Amino acid sequence: MCSLCGMLGDGGHWSDPSQSPGTFPARTRTHTRGRERQERTRQLNRILAHYGLSVSDWQGNAFLLRTRTGQTVLVDHLSALWEAAAKLLKRPCDPLDPSLLESLSRS
Repeated sequence: MCSLCGMLGDGGHWSDPSQSPGTFPARTRTHTRGRERQERTRQLNRILAHYGLSVSDWQGNAFLLRTRTGQTVLVDHLSALWEAAAKLLKRPCDPLDPSLLESLSRS
């Protein structure tokens, strides 16, 4: 996706508490949208480090996914993140991979 499309996208996805307050009612009362995205980004980076990837928030409505070599992809939401990660890595990127879960439990 080009940068302009990322800015013009509606940003609405079920995984974003501010877009779907009924899904996460307790969290939306105690967290602002910005704080929620910061926490989500921090957690994603813990997971993606296992695969040599990192993610950053982009304009509050998308994520920039990066490889160690600098390849970058703009993704709209969490559902698109795993497919984009697999394309960048040219192999599956499973957030439920047993070795990933083991490394997360140790840290």
